[in-house]
Amino acid sequence: MKFFIMRIVATTASLISIAAFPGSAQKLTFQPPAQNETAPATPQSPQSNGQVIFSRSTDEPGQSAPTPQIPIAAQPSAVDADRQAVTFTDFDMDVRLRSAAQQIAVRALVTVRNDGKTPLSRVPLQISSSLNWERIRQNGKDVTFPVATLNSDADHTGQLHEAAVPLVQPLAPGQIIQFDVAYSGAIAPSAQRLIAIGTPQDAALHSDWDGIGVPFTGLRGFGNVVWYPASAVPVILGDGARLFDEIGEHKLRIAGARFRLRLTVEFPQGNTPTVALINGHPAPLTVTDAAGSGLEVSGVATADSGGATLGFESPSLFVAVRMPHTAPNATVWALPEDEPAVASWATAASDVTPFLQGWLGQRPRSQLTLLDLPDPQDAPFETGALLATTIRMASPEQLDGILAHALTHAWMQSPRAWLSEGVAHFMGTLWVEKHSGRSQALSALESGRAALALAEPETPAQSPGQPLAAAISPVYFRTKATYVLWMLRDVAGDPTLSAALRAYDPSQDFGKDAGRSSFETLLEQAGTRRDLSRFFADWVEGDKGLPDISIESAFSSAASAGNWLVAVNVANGGYVSVEVPVTVRSESNSATQRVLVPARGKVVQRILIQGKPTEVQVNDGTIPETTASVHVTRLGDSASNPPSGSQSTQ
Repeated sequence: MKFFIMRIVATTASLISIAAFPGSAQKLTFQPPAQNETAPATPQSPQSNGQVIFSRSTDEPGQSAPTPQIPIAAQPSAVDADRQAVTFTDFDMDVRLRSAAQQIAVRALVTVRNDGKTPLSRVPLQISSSLNWERIRQNGKDVTFPVATLNSDADHTGQLHEAAVPLVQPLAPGQIIQFDVAYSGAIAPSAQRLIAIGTPQDAALHSDWDGIGVPFTGLRGFGNVVWYPASAVPVILGDGARLFDEIGEHKLRIAGARFRLRLTVEFPQGNTPTVALINGHPAPLTVTDAAGSGLEVSGVATADSGGATLGFESPSLFVAVRMPHTAPNATVWALPEDEPAVASWATAASDVTPFLQGWLGQRPRSQLTLLDLPDPQDAPFETGALLATTIRMASPEQLDGILAHALTHAWMQSPRAWLSEGVAHFMGTLWVEKHSGRSQALSALESGRAALALAEPETPAQSPGQPLAAAISPVYFRTKATYVLWMLRDVAGDPTLSAALRAYDPSQDFGKDAGRSSFETLLEQAGTRRDLSRFFADWVEGDKGLPDISIESAFSSAASAGNWLVAVNVANGGYVSVEVPVTVRSESNSATQRVLVPARGKVVQRILIQGKPTEVQVNDGTIPETTASVHVTRLGDSASNPPSGSQSTQ
């Protein structure tokens, strides 16, 4: 069977054959929304001399299967247990865009696995409420399924269309099933979910800018616009961090899934797209443009992502008309009006590159892509080695900080969020340390500690928390991960940590299990400290909360030849062991030793220092705690007496 798109032009009777569809025969046409009465109106495409028909041939020429009737359900028939059990393991998608009409049509083969504990009698499949289910087939046969509208802010419209696909035989735990699905509709910017919670419309639209258009198409995926099939528990904004946790859970569940997308874009004459990005990766465009033919015939551009494996990400799609500019390890796709700012971005990339090479290696795994957003007020978006932002004029300090983070993603592309995001934030703080001093870098760390302390469970019995190896919340895979890398820096040393980051191979670390990471092995092989299992068990593979350090007492006594011996009694009220730096200072010297303080335990550390000691400090801000990150005790005049009090500072 062959599948194709036909453009019927009255004056030429020309035929353009574009791309092959997977799966079985089906007719696919753009239709106005029928499953949601409040769906946005579809903009009309410009007048032309022809008519666009999306069609697929059938086994017998001239025949096509009738589109099945889809019942609309008043209430969802799927339940949360069904939605949580579904894990997507393969996406094979054919996506057609009519940019002038803001329309999309999708045909896809999706494979799902039952990761629940009981058999599934139905499989819930969700898409944006601006899209309409047209057909779902299994084993080459149409399936009759109800469609219900869910209130969920995982999509910018605030609603999802959920198809509850009944199964002839229940899907047992661990088993997989494949569906051939088709859906279409219009995707325009919508700020409905933000307006519903009181956000001003202008600000809301600059946040929820996803949509299909001629000069720019941006579809960021689950959490912004659900343009591909998904299955998730409905969540709403304003319910704490549930939406953001659900976004993280979605990324974690599809990590490791196979993904391929064949893209076809129909565009008006004179508006040829120049860049396509699928899941953050450039996809070369093949363009057929009728410009200059004297006919008002839309052009066609095609691209193919090829087979790939998803990391911790939501599948995304960008198509735009932009001009490319080369920068060190990056390509800047800019609007004409923003081209004067490109040079400053290229300079920032040049400034940051030697620093990243020193830590991560001479060559990145891919080029960074900088994509100019349509409006200067639009909120930036980042996925992998793609940063969609406004290419604006800014100070070198600002651009250097942005590029230190963004370019790290070109080097470090781990499927584990705590390494992908954590290393990028870690390198950002190291850049601050390099140019503004250690105190400024530690201040940057401290700015996120309060939110982390609030999220962490007070005791392991209260909540399992989120082990970094399977973290779904940004406060863990960004903030806590950055702290952990600072701690590893102190425990293993800069050369060892750098060697492990250079040797890290993301292909050896795919999978959703929270077990031993290859990164731990690399650290142990690169350094003199051969056993980091305790550290990784407490801080990466498990979540025991944060330590709660205090200085219970500090005693000093004169030794010989001007030396003094200081005994520091350190307590840990938390449920996680931690190795903390203990520093004793005199007027002219300081001495630091690291000491392992067990969970819910105490330890006495004795430190010899030249000169009369004046103060003791435990923790220097590199270890996150529940209430403070630096503890200082000033020693009294009587060297042999305990201090009158201690002080904790943040």
